[in-house]
Amino acid sequence: MKGTALAPLRDRRFRWYFASRAVDLIGDIMGGVALVFAVLEVSSSASALGIVLAAHSIPMVAFLLVGGVLADRFGRTLIIQLSNLTASVTALAIAALVLTDNAEIWQLAALSAVNGVAAAANQPALAGLLPQLAPEGALQSANALNGLLRNSALVIAPALAGGLVVGVGAGWAIAINGATYLLSALLLLPIKLPAPPPRDDGDSILKDLRTGWGFFRRTTWLWVIVLAFGVLNALASGGFNTLGPAHAKDTEIGVHGWALILSAGAAGLVVTSIVFLRVPLRRPLLLGMLGCAVYAGQMIALGTTTELWVLLVAAFVGGAGIEVFGLGWELAMQEHVPPDMLSRVYSYDMLGSYIAIPVGQLAFGPLGEAFGVQHMILAAGLAYAAISLLTLGSRSVRSLTRATVSTTSAPVS
Repeated sequence: MKGTALAPLRDRRFRWYFASRAVDLIGDIMGGVALVFAVLEVSSSASALGIVLAAHSIPMVAFLLVGGVLADRFGRTLIIQLSNLTASVTALAIAALVLTDNAEIWQLAALSAVNGVAAAANQPALAGLLPQLAPEGALQSANALNGLLRNSALVIAPALAGGLVVGVGAGWAIAINGATYLLSALLLLPIKLPAPPPRDDGDSILKDLRTGWGFFRRTTWLWVIVLAFGVLNALASGGFNTLGPAHAKDTEIGVHGWALILSAGAAGLVVTSIVFLRVPLRRPLLLGMLGCAVYAGQMIALGTTTELWVLLVAAFVGGAGIEVFGLGWELAMQEHVPPDMLSRVYSYDMLGSYIAIPVGQLAFGPLGEAFGVQHMILAAGLAYAAISLLTLGSRSVRSLTRATVSTTSAPVS
């Protein structure tokens, strides 16, 4: 691993991809944090926040399968660029409404829904693009660098967003996010990849979906983890992402404290990414699901205390744990799924993993009002830890090892 730790950055195409992702991630994360507090300014109800978040998640989930097929058919860079342009328009429209004090919940929900459709195309395309750009034998390094970039943005962007929200208002952070979507699309222009192979007339979208589904249902470790994350993501989106900021706003944690918690979690992600630039991850799913159980600790802490230092430590450790899973999952997918159907299989993964997110976003607001916000955060954390450990009852999850043959340089689309 030592000789290949930074090998992907020596590749020109990967550098352009890396720059595009850097701009996109900082803007997107900052815009997401700002949107939460923009919604809470319009309505202080956690249920209203859940509605806006679900308005993004529902169309994203609904169109993920189509997004995966489009990425495999028409080229991943093109689909990413088109989705970023769409997202730019929606973010700038939201910013205009917020900055002019004309924002209403239904408007924010409608624009978030359009952004969700763009994300449905963007995410499978991004997931399938990285293995095409990683040099031979450097797939873990490419994923670790990508994770390091994402996690560094998670450290910087929430704190930046918190400063902007407190200083000049959420609208400006959302406006910057709109500009970063556009710049990110432009930075992908120098990347030239082989065109996708020509399709037979009989290769319909439905046929492509059936092919991807056949692989998905035959692969036990794949559907077991996706099934688990259908519940885990609902718990995290409802217990942490929806109730968390509302709880922070109403306690001594505050807006700034919540931004620090997000940044502490991201710091744990960053440290883990650096470690795995050098250390091979040989049992990606075994260690990954143990990392998920550790991640639950930040919800358990938030559900039991408002001491900021405790929450920061728990968030750091939780971030480290979930990054182990993130890297392990990417390696499992990229090394064990055929390259020509990678975006489609990723779309099935994302569909199953994300489908219950709107349920968590919509349900935890009323549940928090009925049973207590902090109590529901604690319940979500305990359930998250239990489900993570239960997945290890599957031998295919515990025993999956790294592939012996690299697929990092396969030029599929």
